[in-house]
Amino acid sequence: MTEAVDVVVIGAGVVGLAVARRFAQGGRDVIVLEKNAAFGEETSSRNSEVIHAGLYYKNGGMRARLCHPGKEMLYAFCEEHYVNHLNCEKLIVAHGEEETAKLKALVDLSRNNGVTDLRILSKAEATVLEPALRCDAALLSPSTGIVDSHGLMLALLGDLEDAGGVLALNARVEGGTVEDDGVVLHVGGDDAMTLKARLVVNSAGLWADRVARAIDGVPRESIPTLRYGKGQYFSYSGAAPFSRLIYPTPLADSLGAHYTRDLGGQAKLGPDITFVESNTDYDVDPARRDWFAAGVSRFWPDLDPEKLKPGYAGLRPKGAGPGEEGDFMIHGAETHGLAPYIGLYAIESPGLTSCLSIADYVFGLAP
Repeated sequence: MTEAVDVVVIGAGVVGLAVARRFAQGGRDVIVLEKNAAFGEETSSRNSEVIHAGLYYKNGGMRARLCHPGKEMLYAFCEEHYVNHLNCEKLIVAHGEEETAKLKALVDLSRNNGVTDLRILSKAEATVLEPALRCDAALLSPSTGIVDSHGLMLALLGDLEDAGGVLALNARVEGGTVEDDGVVLHVGGDDAMTLKARLVVNSAGLWADRVARAIDGVPRESIPTLRYGKGQYFSYSGAAPFSRLIYPTPLADSLGAHYTRDLGGQAKLGPDITFVESNTDYDVDPARRDWFAAGVSRFWPDLDPEKLKPGYAGLRPKGAGPGEEGDFMIHGAETHGLAPYIGLYAIESPGLTSCLSIADYVFGLAP
């Protein structure tokens, strides 16, 4: 028997929950299908938990368009819903003239993305803020912060359920078919079922391209092949030396190994980036300790490598390869010609920061 539903969101990460919440609060009946036994078990819970200001992204791209407003929405949401967070600020540090010039270019890029509160600091000004820091110059981002990602997802889920939405766990989408008036989905798991939805939003993260290929009628040429960027983190057992986040000047496909902290003050370093074949590879290589120590000691000379311990790893669904700048891919009918299907691909960083603005954007695409 096929059950008729209004909106199905596939994937209960932070973006899927935000999208489902937006539809439910917009008056739509929503079911979220999550293949795991709990929400947010993959990319959403294995990241730096940073609220990004919107500094790095190419002008005109989706990340540039959605990060800055998403940050403002996220801070407001956290205040309203008592989600633990901290506007701790960030310093991007430079060594030498070449890296200092990159800071100036970053200010120009960021201004075009709507970020107007950045300030370049001299070495003396930076070390007044963070005495343990070594640099020749630094870029201060006053609106960068950190957030409890689990608490954020709990709050999104609470709003979703208050608006009548439903989360179904252990509900894996195994296939489907696009029809003229909706999408039929075959769902496995504990309570196998067949649903026909007026609208399907594919927010399956690391699995989004595979889910799309399992739905007959989604044009294959519109489905990107995702790559998996693995980021490893190391925790630091000593006292945290910085109150702000400390980042190096950005690399081509990552922000470099940086210093961050959790809301309890625990210091951690990461992530690195390695492109891997598996989207379930969460092992941390202890041998990477020396790489982290060498990189971070450029700005933290008193770092003790013996206090670095393997922490955790996360995976990002990336739409570009090594050395290439990717972007969010949000495909509605204008991309693939299908009114009842919206595909969200390559929603990596700053997806957590942008979750609420992504949700508004997807809601605006829906029939």
